[in-house]
Amino acid sequence: MRAWILGWLLAGLAFAQEWRPLFDGRSLAGWQVTGFAGHGAVEVEDGVLILNQGQITGVTWTNEPPKGDYEIELEARRELGSDFFCGLTFPVGDRFCTWIVGGWGGAVVGLSSIDGADAANNNTTRVMKFETDRWYRFRLRVTSARITAWIDDEEKFAADIAGKDVDLRPGDIYLSKPLGIASYNTRSGLRNIRWRPLGTSGGASATDPSRALRGSGGVPAVLPAGMEPVPPRETSVAAARRLA
Repeated sequence: MRAWILGWLLAGLAFAQEWRPLFDGRSLAGWQVTGFAGHGAVEVEDGVLILNQGQITGVTWTNEPPKGDYEIELEARRELGSDFFCGLTFPVGDRFCTWIVGGWGGAVVGLSSIDGADAANNNTTRVMKFETDRWYRFRLRVTSARITAWIDDEEKFAADIAGKDVDLRPGDIYLSKPLGIASYNTRSGLRNIRWRPLGTSGGASATDPSRALRGSGGVPAVLPAGMEPVPPRETSVAAARRLA
């Protein structure tokens, strides 16, 4: 059984192409400061892209954005403030969505929006306590059928989006299209921003074999002997307030 799973994993890796950098660590090449009202300054210092505290501050990618099935990854930290320090807006086919990390008082993680429900009110909502000045690694996989997110290699959600209305939350976040990163009332540091195409066509990703072991909605299907279902995580905004 172990050999079978290992072989499946290795075969899946062949479908992922090389990572392509989106930030050179020296300048804002390829990015422009997003025109949010009341935004803070944006600068590059010691290899880190800094979004200084403002009402909402961000950068928008000016070159060709990722298309089709892909992964995007970056590291981010909250340096000052208590709200989202990474709001990653990204394309999903011909639509757009935002992955909010640390919102609603500092602890909510989720997608805005699915079927009109924002990151605090849909089945991607998770609650996590984030430490100030600690780097976190975020990875997002986007296919036509599913959006999957990891923080520090731990899967946080896998949202089935086939037939769903995926769109941005109404407001200035539209200025982040087609690809952008923003923070709200928070000073953030960003680094190691990159993306890669995937040789998948949606559904159970060839580069994520573990997803094929699950049923719809993330509910485990029949698992191999010795593998246990993962219990659901707390998703309430009330829990976010307790952690803030």
